[in-house]
Order: sequence, then structure tokens, then C-alpha cells
Amino acid sequence: MSGYDVLTRGDVLHAALQARDYLVGCGVPGALAGKDPRLWGRRTVDHNRLGWLDLPHASRGLLEQIDGLVAEARYSGLDHVVLIGVGAEALAAQAIVEGRPGAAGGGLTVLDGADSAALGFALERLDRTLVVLSSKAGVSLEGDAYRRIFTAAFRAHGLSEREIAGRFLVITDHGSPLHDFARQCGYRIGLTDPYLPGHFGALSAYGLVPAVLAGADVHLLLDEAAALAPSLAQAEDNPGLLLGAILGGCAQQGSDGIARDKVVLREPGGGGALTAWISQLLAVGTGKRGRGVLAFAPPGCPQPLPDTHGIAINPKQAAPEDADTSLWAPLGAQFLLWEYATAVAGWLLGVNPFEAGSSAVQEAEDDAAALLREAGTGPLDTGRPAFVDGGVEVHADLSWQGGRDLGSVVAGLLDRVPGTGYLSVATYLSGEFSGRYLAPALARGAHRPVSYGQGPGYLHATGPVHKDGPGTGAFLIITGEPAGDDPLGDPPVPGRPYGLARLQLARGLAETRALRDRGLPVVRLHLRDPVADAGRVAEVVRAVSLSLSGASRP
Repeated sequence: MSGYDVLTRGDVLHAALQARDYLVGCGVPGALAGKDPRLWGRRTVDHNRLGWLDLPHASRGLLEQIDGLVAEARYSGLDHVVLIGVGAEALAAQAIVEGRPGAAGGGLTVLDGADSAALGFALERLDRTLVVLSSKAGVSLEGDAYRRIFTAAFRAHGLSEREIAGRFLVITDHGSPLHDFARQCGYRIGLTDPYLPGHFGALSAYGLVPAVLAGADVHLLLDEAAALAPSLAQAEDNPGLLLGAILGGCAQQGSDGIARDKVVLREPGGGGALTAWISQLLAVGTGKRGRGVLAFAPPGCPQPLPDTHGIAINPKQAAPEDADTSLWAPLGAQFLLWEYATAVAGWLLGVNPFEAGSSAVQEAEDDAAALLREAGTGPLDTGRPAFVDGGVEVHADLSWQGGRDLGSVVAGLLDRVPGTGYLSVATYLSGEFSGRYLAPALARGAHRPVSYGQGPGYLHATGPVHKDGPGTGAFLIITGEPAGDDPLGDPPVPGRPYGLARLQLARGLAETRALRDRGLPVVRLHLRDPVADAGRVAEVVRAVSLSLSGASRP
């Protein structure tokens, strides 16, 4: 076994070998390594969209350019980096810092609109903080809110306007709306290749610059990716080709009529930022035209299902029982390996993996902005609940059997999950309550896999596969009021007539509407008391799961 290996077995091996032989016969490895855009049609993919293949070498020049910035930040005592970003740009940097923490630096705090505690942690470290705004396009709602909060905090801390501008670094594409905005504000700017797809940019400035500033060691990261790169041009002993054949081959309907388009990612110690980054890469890269590969964490898929397969990332032993495929590679190679495999899987599925997807993600953000604008200083238009059970408002368009109680609605939603579908749970709450706590019970009750995450980052990152993919999902959206005892539950946004809690609620409402507009089954639960009501929701979910699975409470 070499340093870069992909081993698989059983039905997955059979599907992968068939797909790999087809890929080799069509000349895909050589064409992809040569950055031949004709793989996806003559005018579909520009040659420059494949520049991510060169990043293991090209990004070395970037590190030389930012050495001065790092030295200046350290000289000024700025060793704590706050990264404001949603989706691929933030997840890559977070994965690098988790996997390559350096001795220098005070760490990385990612703000994506989901965690009020993270904001409080960052505000306690203003003296040491450099704020990085990262986006390929314009300033998101969350980006605008956090920028305003930190600007006001720096000003209250006694910094001049010039000093405040020096505390911000913007990473964006040349000519983007954020580029123009940053110039107007006098922020430092790091420009990136506008042709580079954001979800294929882990080894670009989006992933590397925040990580380096936070103290991560990325030189070895690029060495690891560069060592893998030559094998990606080969027809044999090409781990990226085999991984892509596994993903794309399994996602196509087999002789048994089943498409194994759901993959369970297993990391030692549980899923971290790398798993989240892989999930969004697959979602954005393959989730379009009614197709797509959806990734799950183990809590959401506690047992194998006919349309799922498992991939163990760097397992301690070969062929673990809970995975069909084992993948070994150091972190730098992981990024390039999964990007290459996603491109291959997209080719097999007949989709262009380098498109950002439809306008579904932007539409949801625009809708949230409209909700906030229409509300002004008044309450958001949340709609009338179907009924209220205790402190839980139930907003649902679907019909269900039984009475007007929370358990009947949960059971009704699980019943609406298609036989080849899945359930997705997105929480828009300021506290620590997450769909992770509900996923195992929901999976047992539905007998289907469950994905989960905190909004708005989760559905922003994986939205394409939910909205433009196979269309087999059912959705549980949980929103809530800010916790009364949490001083940071709803911090005001300076210059805006709303706080972060209202922004988060608007995001949840907009995503609910976007999913319903696509004809997908959605239930939204609004918790009037997020602490007490979250416990009640968890208890009801467990009870429904026991009932549907035929088990009895021990």
C-alpha cells in the first residue's frame, strides 16, 4: 500500500471497475490531465476552469507573496483570524487549520451565521484579531452583518478609521462586486483567478491565505498534493480515477435497478471540516440536472442501505466493516484527490462539475434580503402556523395522519421520504442544538439516511444537490427565537434594522420557501423557547422513531 491508495470491494468494486474501464477507453485521464475542455463539450468548459490542477505548484508563488503580510500581522500582534464566509471558501481553510495546525498563530474562527458563541469568542480577542472576508462574488447578508459588527467593535475599541481598514483583508475575484466594495473601504485585497471554480479552490488563496494567517503549515500541504499530481495522468495506479469511478459508477443505476448515489463519509474521530468540505464539493460539483452524489455523516446513516456505500478516510486498518471503500492520503493530497474524483464523477453523470449550479442559492439569499427589507423594524412575516404544540409552532403544507400534535407531523414527514430518498435537517438556531442530535433516531424511524447541518452555511454549501439534484429529499427546518439568557443570541447589526437572530430566521424562511417552490416536502418547526422546546422536539423524535421501527423503549 503506497501513500495514496484507494481500495474497494464487493458490488462497489464491480461498478467502479466497469466505470474505470470506460473512462480509460474514452481517454479521460490523459484529457483531464492535459486540461482538455472538450471533455464536457466544445463550449461548455473553458480551459481556464481546469486551473485547479496546477495549484499544487502555482500556489507556491502565493505563499511567497503573503510572507510579508504574515510577518506584518505577527509584528502587529494579530494572530487570531476571523474568517467570514459561507460554503467552499470557508470550509477549505477550516479543514487546513484542523489538519495542519502550526506552532504560531492564535487559530481560526469561522463565522457563517450559525453560532453566536463563535462571535462572542472572536469579540473577546479584538486586540489580536484580523478579519478576512472571503467570497467569489459580493458581500453576503452574513458578510455584511459581521463586517458591520466588527467595524463598530473596533471603533468602540478606539481604533481610527485607517486602523480599522487595516484589520480587514478581502479575498475575492478580480473585478467582483466585493473587489469594488473593498477598494472603496480601503481594505487590503487578495485577488484570485476569476475562472477558478470556488468549490475547486481549496489549494488557492481562498483556502491557503486564512490558514497561513492563522498559523497553519501549508508548505507540506502543497508538497503532498504535488506528489500525487503525476499519478492523475495515468490510466493505471491512478487513485483519483478510481475514486471518481466509485462515485460516478455507483451513482448510475446498476443491473439491480438501484443507483447508489449516497455516500457515507467516515473519518477517524468523527466528521470534521474535511468531511464538510468534501460534502459541499460533491453537492455543488454533481448536484444538477436531476443528478448528484449526496454525502452523509455516520450518525445520519447508522446502518447500510441498498442505495448507500461507505468511504473510510484514512482508516486505521484496511477494509473496515462499516465501509465499502478505504482511502488513504495526507491532507494536501486529499484536496486534489477529491477534486479530481468529483470532476470524473461529473463526467460520468453527464454534468459540468465546474458550474456553480443554478441560481437556487442566490435566489434564497435574495428572498431573505427581501423579507428583511419588507419587515423594516417590525416582525418578519413568518406565516400562520398550522398549529402550536406547547411552545413549538408547526408550519407544514403536507397532510398527515393523526391529530394536531408534533408526533403526528414528524411521523407524517418521515412517511413522505421516498423509498430511494433521504431526510435533511437544517437548524437555524443561535445555540448548540443541531440536527446531529436528531439524525440517528430519524434515520431509524424513516429507514432512510439523514443529512444535517446548521444554517445558513449548510444549505448554502449543499443546496445544489438538494434543489437541482435527484429531487428525492424531504426537509425538516428548525428555526427559533433567540435564547433569553444568551446575551449574544441576537446582537444588533449596526446600520441595519435587524439583529443576527432575525437575519438567521429570514434565512430559514427563505430556504423553506425555496424548497417548497420545488415541490419538495418541508416541515418547519419554530421554537418559541429554543432551550426547552429543543429538548421536547428531541423527545418526540425519539418516541416516533421507536414507534416506527417497531422497537420498545428499554
